[in-house]
Amino acid sequence: MTPPRESYAQNARVLPPERESRTLRARESNVQDPRVQHSRTLTVLRTGPQTLIQDLGRPGNAHLGVPPSGALDVPSFELANRLVGNPEDAAALEVLLGGLSLRANASCTVAVTGPSTPVLVNGVLRDSPLHLTPDDTLTLGTPEGGLRSYVAVSGGITVPADLGSRSTDLLSGLGPAPLQPDDELPLGDPTGVPVGVDVLVPVQVPDELVVPVFLGPRDDWFDNPERQLREGRWTVSDRSNRVGIRLTGTALDRVPCRVGQELPSEGLITGAVQVPADGRPVVFLADHPTTGGYPVIGVVPEYVLPLLGQAPPGTRLRFTPQA
Repeated sequence: MTPPRESYAQNARVLPPERESRTLRARESNVQDPRVQHSRTLTVLRTGPQTLIQDLGRPGNAHLGVPPSGALDVPSFELANRLVGNPEDAAALEVLLGGLSLRANASCTVAVTGPSTPVLVNGVLRDSPLHLTPDDTLTLGTPEGGLRSYVAVSGGITVPADLGSRSTDLLSGLGPAPLQPDDELPLGDPTGVPVGVDVLVPVQVPDELVVPVFLGPRDDWFDNPERQLREGRWTVSDRSNRVGIRLTGTALDRVPCRVGQELPSEGLITGAVQVPADGRPVVFLADHPTTGGYPVIGVVPEYVLPLLGQAPPGTRLRFTPQA
């Protein structure tokens, strides 16, 4: 049975220790300097369960303890930017479970991608991409077939960058804080021409995800890891978030000599399948910690991560070990 959306949304809001003070500092980047006039802005009216500013992240900073972050569903994110004439790496919005409402304070083009999501302008259902004039209100309904919608605006969102990225990182606290009502989002000047489309194919997460996994580096900690992964059955937990997909279901057994042992902390990458003490795997996503002390039984390939980032609680999952 699929857990209620409220439980997932509540978990998505949970912040790590010391986040409160970091949130306050990060939010200052969303408040505009009164000496600077921004002619192109959006005003946040409602955020839904969670709305974050994301781009393609800040990879290459693991030695500083900084996760890569960035949009979880990169193909949908890049598509939204292309549709409004932006470079693919321009900052946009990642909206969890809909509910976002924005007011345009300037003429702009907007695209909404990801799962099938109702898009309304001034209360009227519209197709995406679409044009907004000053004082128009854009509202997103609840997505179907996935979790996260992406909203790109011509010119991109130009909040200050941290370590070369405007992405919100919920684990480290880098980047702008999760959006709140009355936030003003500055927009850059459009640099490209919006792309018209007849049909947008929405993301649709299947009832069961079949996830390939390459074994290692610590598969030797487990009793016949290939068989256990192939025969195990799991469900996406409502405790999942941008840090990782937590799974309920089959508990993986260690080899007898590793039962009760601890592993020195090792580096982690996006897609790593870590197995905590209870034996139920966690697949790390973009905001994952850069080190961890539980054994990693395998790694899922990058092309699978967008669907994992869209998988609602209750989605069934099984692994297919790769040679």
